[in-house]
Amino acid sequence: MILGIDTSLGSAVAVVEPDGVIRSEARSLDPRGHAEVIGTLLERAMAEASVTPSDITHVAAGMGPGPFTGLRVGVAAARAFALGRGLPVVPVVSHDAVALELLLHSALTADWGFVGDVEDGAAETFAVVTDARRREFAYTLYRGIDDDGLPIRVAEPALVPRDELDAVLAAAGAKRREADRIPAAMLALAAARALSAGRTVGPDDALYLRSPDVTLPHAPKRVNLPAASGRAANGRSAAAAPPAPAVRGQDPA
Repeated sequence: MILGIDTSLGSAVAVVEPDGVIRSEARSLDPRGHAEVIGTLLERAMAEASVTPSDITHVAAGMGPGPFTGLRVGVAAARAFALGRGLPVVPVVSHDAVALELLLHSALTADWGFVGDVEDGAAETFAVVTDARRREFAYTLYRGIDDDGLPIRVAEPALVPRDELDAVLAAAGAKRREADRIPAAMLALAAARALSAGRTVGPDDALYLRSPDVTLPHAPKRVNLPAASGRAANGRSAAAAPPAPAVRGQDPA
């Protein structure tokens, strides 16, 4: 069994058999609160699939693109589950799951222009587009599906300002396909097909695409205070020494 986990948009968990049969999928569309729901979704997905942690053989981790705060929760959860069970993590680009779902749906509905033959140019180029916040979109370009049943990525994930997206896609000849969720079942299915083909389809590091909003502070600056006026190096006053006591019988100088 393959456990799929993604928190690049909302939060989603699924259990899929190696041959692609979907056993369960649980999701929350809330773009925030990933840490609060991921544990509950894991429990629900496992219970609905009637499996235990010992039945899981691989963990598919959605690697983004996505905002730092949300995406890291799913990646950490996938790695923690895998580490606790001694299982391999299969990284998958989150947009690949959306592309795979679109391509499979098109094949079932006979939309062959969308999923046609890549070699003869029949397959259309399309962009999976997701909200990256900060008035930006994340997008990835695809064209058709390969012999292993995986979407063909023709351009890697990238960020673009919202008001520039249409021009960028027009220049690439790509149709816009927006997504408000990442299907964890398709994420796990992509991982199953990659494993069957002996391929690596995702990066080891999460695709944050930008630096986190909060960063660690720099080391405090060292301030060298000037020596206080009128003090010697040993810290004692550098003022003139008091006059020597007068010798009895003589007036002081």
